[in-house]
Amino acid sequence: MLRQIGIEPDGIFAPEIDETPLPDELPRPYARRMAWAKLQACAAPGIVIAADTVVAAGRRILHKTSTRDEAATYLRLLSGRRHKVFSAVAVRAPDGRMACRISVSAVGFARLDDEQIQDYLASGEWDGKAGGYAIQGQAARFIDFISGSYSGVVGLPLHETANLLRGLGWR
Repeated sequence: MLRQIGIEPDGIFAPEIDETPLPDELPRPYARRMAWAKLQACAAPGIVIAADTVVAAGRRILHKTSTRDEAATYLRLLSGRRHKVFSAVAVRAPDGRMACRISVSAVGFARLDDEQIQDYLASGEWDGKAGGYAIQGQAARFIDFISGSYSGVVGLPLHETANLLRGLGWR
C-alpha cells in the first residue's frame, strides 16, 4: 500500500505483541494501543510505520478470524447493517519523535443470504481478516456503503500516513 503513495519500504516486520484487548476496552482505544505497541516493538532505525485495523460492530471488536465458523458468525452479524472500522497508524521519526492518527470509516453490508456467505467462506479470503472479510477482495460485492477511508478499511489509512510522515519531516 505504501508504494501506492510513492514510498518504497526497506523492510516489513510483523512484531510479536500480545493483541488481547483489555477488559471493557473499546475499539478506538484498542486500535490506538495496538499501533503504539507495534511501533514500540520495532527497533529498526530510520522511519518506522506501524498500524492496526479494528472492525467493530457497536462496542464489539471483531478480531482476525481463524476459523470458518467464526468468519460465518461475523458475516451474519454484519449482514444488512453498518459497522465501523478504526485504522490507527503510528510513526516514529529517526530523531525519536512519534505521532499517531486514527481513521474512522463506516461500512455498510448488504443483506447476505446463506448462499452468499457460504460462497465467500469457500474462497478462504476470510482467513486472518479482521471482521472476517477483505474489502479489497471478493467481499467488495457485499459493500453497499462506505464513508471514510477506503485504504483505512483495507488496513493502512494512506492519507493519514502521508500527513504524519510530512509532519515528522519526511519528504
